[in-house]
Amino acid sequence: MTTIPLKDSGPRLVAIDALRAGVMLLMIFVNDLWTLTGIPSWLEHAPGDANYMGLADVVFPAFLFIVGLSVPYAIQSRRKKGDSNLQLFFHISSRTLALLVMGFFHVNMDSYSETASLSKPVWQILVTIGFFLVWLDYTSYKPGLSKVLKAIGVLLLIGMAILFKSNESSGIMAMKVQWWGILGLIGWAYFISSCVFLFSGGKLILQVAAFVFFLLFSAANNLGWLELLSGIRRYIWIAGDGSMPALPLAGIITALLYRQFGSKSSRFWISIISFSALLLLFGYLTNPVWGISKIRATPSWTSICAGITALTFALIVYLTEILNQRNWYLPIKAAGTSTLTCYLLPYIHYAVLTLLSIPQLPVFFRTGGVGLVKSLLYALIIVMITGLLEKRKIRLKI
Repeated sequence: MTTIPLKDSGPRLVAIDALRAGVMLLMIFVNDLWTLTGIPSWLEHAPGDANYMGLADVVFPAFLFIVGLSVPYAIQSRRKKGDSNLQLFFHISSRTLALLVMGFFHVNMDSYSETASLSKPVWQILVTIGFFLVWLDYTSYKPGLSKVLKAIGVLLLIGMAILFKSNESSGIMAMKVQWWGILGLIGWAYFISSCVFLFSGGKLILQVAAFVFFLLFSAANNLGWLELLSGIRRYIWIAGDGSMPALPLAGIITALLYRQFGSKSSRFWISIISFSALLLLFGYLTNPVWGISKIRATPSWTSICAGITALTFALIVYLTEILNQRNWYLPIKAAGTSTLTCYLLPYIHYAVLTLLSIPQLPVFFRTGGVGLVKSLLYALIIVMITGLLEKRKIRLKI
């Protein structure tokens, strides 16, 4: 089966990149909120036993949705280069493996022992450098140099795994698969949704069916109906109890609606608004059953976040294509085109601050509204640095 050709559309790419850039900026912003005090609780993650979600609980699912938005266009691009289904599957698998490896290291950072011979900040910096060396975009580098740098990166990551130490044990075997981390969850969600799209021929009805299946799987898990499968949960399970792949599939559905109708057609706007409304309505009506919770990955949380992101995408399409307003996102463009680079830079920054024992800013700059401005400026600075690195051909590409 082959995917139905997509329309070539520069503005569409702007809409997706702009949405991705905005979400990444928000991700860096909310990830910095831990440094603040006296800020509204609705900005932060909701507790696991709560029945609501804060701004921070919407950012990650929005990013997963955007992963799905990009899938049809990424697969079409590789098809134009002549890739077969098997080659596309290996490409999807290699990208997934990269995200799983990075997520694996990040999860184990949390259990790194303060008594290890190599301090945690140094270990964290070297691991991040290893990521850059292995997965740097070497398009403009000489082949020989790129192979040497990749090899150094692989050896560096292996070395960091050997030097790893937790409070219980040390060495590579001390590193444990736990919850895969943010990047690992993105990897699994990307793998499942991309494979669904690839092997279903990109047919819209099959993407909808897959989305409904994963949402129902999440519902069944939250209702306790899958307890009889608890014995295999440790060895095989759907990421996020089904919620993780459901989110990019919602993004794929949105991309296919755009492909079928285009932004100039009223049918696109009717379909995307109807799809968003159904998602929001499902989340609202089923809220009394399992609540809205990111920690528990409830179906209500999944569908509401997907609905919010679909509407946001529609808004950006309206701005960039109907109103032809695209300059507004240029200051944060790098966050949408070098997203992984942008995400990893704070790991170096926070580690350097700890390593050099640089004190935090005075309490005044970390409290209330002033603190929020500080975190927003921090996110913008990270994006600016990402842009500077991008201009110098330093960006990750998996």
